[in-house]
Formats: sequence, structure tokens, C-alpha cells
Amino acid sequence: MSVLPLVFTSGWASGINAYAVVLLLGIFGATGISDEVPASLQRTDVLVVAAVLFLCETVADKIPYVDSVWDSVHTVIRPVAGAVVAALLAGESGSLPELAAGAVGGSTALMSHLVKTGTRMAVNTSPEPFSNIAVSAAEDLGVAGIITFAIFHPLAAAVIAATLLLLGLVVVIFLASRIRRFLRRRAQRRGEKHLAGAGSGPSAPRSHWPSG
Repeated sequence: MSVLPLVFTSGWASGINAYAVVLLLGIFGATGISDEVPASLQRTDVLVVAAVLFLCETVADKIPYVDSVWDSVHTVIRPVAGAVVAALLAGESGSLPELAAGAVGGSTALMSHLVKTGTRMAVNTSPEPFSNIAVSAAEDLGVAGIITFAIFHPLAAAVIAATLLLLGLVVVIFLASRIRRFLRRRAQRRGEKHLAGAGSGPSAPRSHWPSG
């Protein structure tokens, strides 16, 4: 069977948590559960780095507003990771050109990343942090579950990933007003910080009290 379903699913998952994808695939390959995983993902140094970064993302992803900053930083990292993992999977199987696999994995990762980023912006408009933690935990479990499922049932997993991606796009469109509210609030907060910094600078006007 072509490796395309696994490429698509890994791309979708990479857009949400690329480090979890690399870590899980590496473990599945190193333990002999799957023969589809290239040796480069099974290396000990790759697994250690992926595990450390996964722990960092697990923490940052559950803190309101910190998660949005983290997502902004990963706008390039996640699609690139999705493309690299897809190309490696294609190169291992030989059933799909690596360039085509990289394009599929990278573009799918970018779309799912944008869905995640937009959803988090909407969630961050809520003053309480519990919804943020719940969404983050659901994403972590979803990535772990679908990558594991894809190892044994790649085609079915790809269908699920495509459905989740489509639903995510619909949700982001539905939450567009809340996302705009988040962006306005963030811009206002930056403006207030800028004004506060300018007001406390050396050139800020000082009040002079009359002597005597």
C-alpha cells in the first residue's frame, strides 16, 4: 500500500504537535512495531531532543496567551517538520516521490497549524484557563491516538485526519469574531506596554514641586 495515507496523517498531526509525531514514530520504529519508520527518526539523540521539546510544548501549550506565542514561533517549524517527516517516510517505503510527500506533509501541517492557532485565539478570549487546558489535553491525546492508529490502519486514520481538518476549518470560520477580538486585545495590550515603557523612560516629563 502507498505510504500516502500515513504521510497525510503525520502531516496533520505535525501541525498540532510536531514533537509528539517525531517521538511516537521514533519509538514505534525503535521497538519494531512498525517497519515504515526510517532509521533517522529512531536515533537516540533524535528521540531525546523530541522528548524534551515535547515536554516544553506540553507545558507552554496549556498556559493562556503563552500558547499563542508558542504557536506563532512554530508557524514555520511545524510545516517544515511535517514536510521532513513525510519525505523520510516516503523515502523509506519507495512508493511515493519524496518531493511530493514533502509537499503533502508540509501543506497539511500548515493547514492544521492554522486551525490550531485560530482555535487557541478564540479560546484565549475566555478569562478562565480551564478551557485552554482541556483543549490542549484533547489535542495531545488526539495526536497520540491517531498516529498510533495510523501505524496499524493508515487509510482509516487518514480519513479521520481529513475529517478533523475539515471540521477544524469550519470551527475557525465560525469563531472568526472571537479570533478578531483576541487580536484586538493583544494589540491593545502591546500598545499599553509601549506607552508604559515610554512614560517611564528618561525622556518622560517630570513634575516639579515648588521649593519652600
